[in-house]
Amino acid sequence: MTSLKDYFNEVINDEKVKKITLSKPSSKSNEYKKIVIEMKTKDCSTCDYQISKYTQKQVFHENISSHKLAIKIEELTKDSFRQINAWTDSFEHIVLISKDGKFTAKKKKVEISNVKITTSHNRKKNYLIEEGQIVPPLIDMGIFTKDGKIVKSMYDKFRQINRFLEILDDEIAEKKIEHLNIIDFGCGKSYLTFVMYYYFTQVKKISVNMIGLDLKEDVIKKCNESARKYGYDSLSFEMGDINGFKTPFDVDMVVTLHACDVATDYALYNAITWNAKMIFSVPCCQHELNNQLKAENLSILGRYGIIKERFSALATDAIRANLLEYSGYKTQLLEFVDFAHTPKNILIRAVKRPLTPRAVRKTALGEIENLRKEFNFDPTLYKLLIDENKEE
Repeated sequence: MTSLKDYFNEVINDEKVKKITLSKPSSKSNEYKKIVIEMKTKDCSTCDYQISKYTQKQVFHENISSHKLAIKIEELTKDSFRQINAWTDSFEHIVLISKDGKFTAKKKKVEISNVKITTSHNRKKNYLIEEGQIVPPLIDMGIFTKDGKIVKSMYDKFRQINRFLEILDDEIAEKKIEHLNIIDFGCGKSYLTFVMYYYFTQVKKISVNMIGLDLKEDVIKKCNESARKYGYDSLSFEMGDINGFKTPFDVDMVVTLHACDVATDYALYNAITWNAKMIFSVPCCQHELNNQLKAENLSILGRYGIIKERFSALATDAIRANLLEYSGYKTQLLEFVDFAHTPKNILIRAVKRPLTPRAVRKTALGEIENLRKEFNFDPTLYKLLIDENKEE
């Protein structure tokens, strides 16, 4: 056997391959972090498999016919991945690839039920909280019926909740976390707060201390009553302002969902000063820079109201993301829900780095300064982090 193509041609000829994963990238700079190839369950004359290529932030799909599969595996693996796992009805084939391109292969007997195959077009979405589970907060919200069925009119809200949990889970799934201290700023009626607590404690079996914070006394009272009703002993709610809140514990995670305008900036500032390990923020109503925008060279961006509003909102979140990078966080801007459901669909995910290179901090701050200079921006989070803490 001289090549991966030959090896997989033989495997494919012997049995129908159900699923293949390419993992263990050969370099941190690889564009794709993982590739999954799955057999379609529907008959297709020209394409039998779907390839899903996962980058750090996105996934790209393509279809391929079975007779090209072995060639494609060799092409995708070359200088990119160190391990291939392929499942048939009877065996798992495990291929390990050395730095010089040589490979070793072995196979082991597996049960058919161990291989999970999905359809590519009509597959059922695997949610972290599945329909049929009895989740009291979701029942009280009207998202689930009493027997755990999704209320049809609430399906979009159910998807949004699961999307949020997926974004959280991406950061905790591979870590051995036994306890989390969480602050939820601007918790409001606390739909997601209760679901988060349920997910961490009941599904992930993580011990949690969690505080929800809001300005409305009646909301806080009702939320505390609900927490007692559900038996969520380590979840409590307090009335207070985001700006200047004193936390009773070392903070692992800060969540701020739809905190209006500069309230998001104060929440992020607090999270940074507490040295929070993880930050998840969905900003809302970014008016501040919209009122400041003035540009000599790019005045077209301020000519039309809707363009000015959207550009200012995007610039606000880009500056926030860079300030988090400057403050030592690996930061991503992710799509929270489909734009068709809400234009406020950006989620900021920031995870504390062990060490941030000086060059990364310098670049992040330099990009902010260029944007501020061009559009006359003076954002609140910049003033809190930079103007009040000038470095030499």
